[in-house]
Amino acid sequence: MNVNDTEIAWSILQKGGYQRTVELSEADVVLLVTCSVRDKAEQTIWNRLKQLGVLKKKRPKNDVPLKIGVLGCMAERLKTELLEREQLVDVIAGPDAYRDLPRLLSLAHGGQRASNVLLSLEETYADVMPVHHAGHSAFVSVMRGCDNMCSYCIVPFTRGRERSRPVSSILEEVRRLSDQGVKEVTLLGQNVNSYRDVSETQISTSGVVSGLSRGFSTVYREKQGGLRFTDLLDRVSMIDPDMRIRFTSPHPKDFPDEVLDLIQERNNICKQIHLPAQSGSSQVLQSMRRGYTREAYLELVENIRKIIPGVSLSSDFITGFCGETETDHQQTLSLIREVGYNVGFLFAYSMRKKTHAYHCLQDDVPAEVKQRRLEELISVFREEATKLNSGLIGSTQLVLVEGESKRSSEDLCGRSDGNVRVIFPRKDLPAHTTGTNTAPVKAGDYVLVE
Repeated sequence: MNVNDTEIAWSILQKGGYQRTVELSEADVVLLVTCSVRDKAEQTIWNRLKQLGVLKKKRPKNDVPLKIGVLGCMAERLKTELLEREQLVDVIAGPDAYRDLPRLLSLAHGGQRASNVLLSLEETYADVMPVHHAGHSAFVSVMRGCDNMCSYCIVPFTRGRERSRPVSSILEEVRRLSDQGVKEVTLLGQNVNSYRDVSETQISTSGVVSGLSRGFSTVYREKQGGLRFTDLLDRVSMIDPDMRIRFTSPHPKDFPDEVLDLIQERNNICKQIHLPAQSGSSQVLQSMRRGYTREAYLELVENIRKIIPGVSLSSDFITGFCGETETDHQQTLSLIREVGYNVGFLFAYSMRKKTHAYHCLQDDVPAEVKQRRLEELISVFREEATKLNSGLIGSTQLVLVEGESKRSSEDLCGRSDGNVRVIFPRKDLPAHTTGTNTAPVKAGDYVLVE
């Protein structure tokens, strides 16, 4: 999400006459795009701000003064502290205020400290074409904000309520990326599969009656009308049959069979689904306000694997949430073993102000217990992922080449359809199906790897 926010902000600044430099010493403005989901991410930014503060003080008086800005979720959440703490920051812009950056920077260059952290019910940056810098893969934002109000999550308070981009602007951006030679697009949203374009009176082509997975519920009234995620995925996948399509981050509640059937049907929609569980305990899930039980989640996994054989699953887990007992923790470990994920993102809980948990629950699991449980989760996750990935040995995978491997200049690396990183020897391959001419494999190529 921050990569896409960076590309949006840079597009706006570029039109405002700013140029980009890769040399920090040449910069007149340094902008940090931030995340507030976890405390560790915020501490990283504070450390970086201190480093930039030293650089700012060392700049010769005859040079243009260095201006430092903080963008994104941390800007919205900690506006006052950012402006007051050691006066490190000159500009603050929340996730919905990037259009205001030229004005804010103008004020900063005039000696003022400037901020705009207002959240919007409408802003999607639909008319802003992000400046793409990520080679042969690209992120396309399809919606912003979140309405789920999970008790641990700060996102609805830092990025606002859900609103979706018009499908026409998304399709235009994907077509442009295809024309530029991009081979893989990831559709982005805080709750990407709850996408719903209500900008025009349109008839859904998916025939979806309910957009929810069986056995799942929401904290808000189910939304009616508009083009849904199935329709969007259908249209995006038809633009370029050679362009891979992924999406993140979804919520398990928004996987009706129509979405799964489409993923199975289309060859260029990756057979990989991110399915954030967060916990394996129904009691903890209820405290988290996730809208499902352990049993409903497992039924969804079974349904996904029935409709999409061989699908690769990834997940998020939070350990040490408010009130989590040792029994709850063991249930999470058993869920990981039962499901078997190829990739996982595991974190110890850190309480965020403004959230339901902050106001209504107690952060009562000691830090050392959180750390021990996290280490146990990581150990079990790696054990199960190793089993799954070892099962791929001897198979042939279609890999999108990303570039040279960090391990060795003799190897290349890329990702399979299932989003598994693959490292393989660098070699020339036949340039045509007939003839003896060969050509080197390069980033952006699709290759079959055994």
